[in-house]
Amino acid sequence: MLDIKFIRENPEIVKENIKKKFQDAKLPLVDEVIDLDQKIRAYKQEAETLRASRNELSKQIGALMREKKIEEANAIKAIVAKNNARIAEIEPELEVLAAELNKRMLVIPNIIDSSVPVGKDDSENVEIEKFGEPVVPAYEIPYHADIIAKFNGLDKEASGRTSGNGFYYLIGDIARLHSAMLAYARDFMIDKGFTYCIPPFMIHSDVVNGVMSFAEMENMMYKIEGEDLYLIGTSEHSMIGRFKNQIVKENELPITLTSYSPCFRKEVGAHGIEERGIYRVHQFEKQEMIVLCKPEDSMEWYNKMWSYTVEFFRSMDVPVRTLECCSGDLADLKVKSCDVEAWSPRQKKYFEVGSCSTLGDAQARRLGIRSKGDNGTYLLHTLNNTVLATPRGLIAVIENNYNEDGSISIPKALQPYMGGKTIIK
Repeated sequence: MLDIKFIRENPEIVKENIKKKFQDAKLPLVDEVIDLDQKIRAYKQEAETLRASRNELSKQIGALMREKKIEEANAIKAIVAKNNARIAEIEPELEVLAAELNKRMLVIPNIIDSSVPVGKDDSENVEIEKFGEPVVPAYEIPYHADIIAKFNGLDKEASGRTSGNGFYYLIGDIARLHSAMLAYARDFMIDKGFTYCIPPFMIHSDVVNGVMSFAEMENMMYKIEGEDLYLIGTSEHSMIGRFKNQIVKENELPITLTSYSPCFRKEVGAHGIEERGIYRVHQFEKQEMIVLCKPEDSMEWYNKMWSYTVEFFRSMDVPVRTLECCSGDLADLKVKSCDVEAWSPRQKKYFEVGSCSTLGDAQARRLGIRSKGDNGTYLLHTLNNTVLATPRGLIAVIENNYNEDGSISIPKALQPYMGGKTIIK
């Protein structure tokens, strides 16, 4: 959500940003917002003038009454009554205009960073760097569901009966490997100096509206029927919501947190949701990192955060690359974002395992998250990044550590979490 003052003073910049995101249908919103803002300010000025007049006239009435000038006092009372009636007309009109303004402001996209490449969709994202050598072994790598089936580690038939498509049972050593990765991700981030958290897995609608756009909410989130609660799609939602309407002490910045949660997503319009594997599912688990910092520090933290995910996957012998998300692939609140993709030796291509984003002050503005420094109160910048989302991360580890004899080597970093096992047969 942009500052209304910025839109008022820079309408052409806001429009150009909308064009870069290929959302031309939103261009009229800028002029509509400016028009509504002018009306609101005019009404507020009129109301302030009327209140000031009322206060001054009320003093005159008191003086006239003391002097027994009843007729003159009554004439001024009539003026005051007229002013009050006009204020009473203005106040509900202001509420309507403010609601209309807010509705439009919420869908105008955030200003993207100048370094973001312009492109229509994710097909135009730009590769930044590769880490580790992507290897295609001489032997065949089976489909991940077939590998897991050899270990009796997956039951989607039963989950279809209990829950429907997009759910799964993980069993035995595969389930243990899944949990080992999450435990390692937790400790990896604690070792980076992040504070570990387990947040609420449901949040109110005002928090949802504070952390994401309405379109994202409709496509992602499950609502609890009859209650003002939504299941989180990522722990970032409740972690950022934790600071709603708070003034954070400047000496506590930056706030660096890493959180575990299950995540629930509709995946509306997603292709392959009914596939037999576990690549795209309605329920998964995630270790996230969240940073709240001063505006001038956000880009430094952005670069640190995605590099941690790269380091994490490389420590499990998974080659990865980073992709710069183009303008058309950025969600409306994001200033800049990059994906971390893992190498799939079976598909001979990379697939997404994490995403790092800086949102500038957009979430902080919506949720009222501020800090107070020598130069007054200011909005904080918020950032989030995936450490590990699994079972997708599990697929990457299984494929890149799959042996010709059908066994899976356990990366050294995960062995302490697997009871010292070095291989699954």
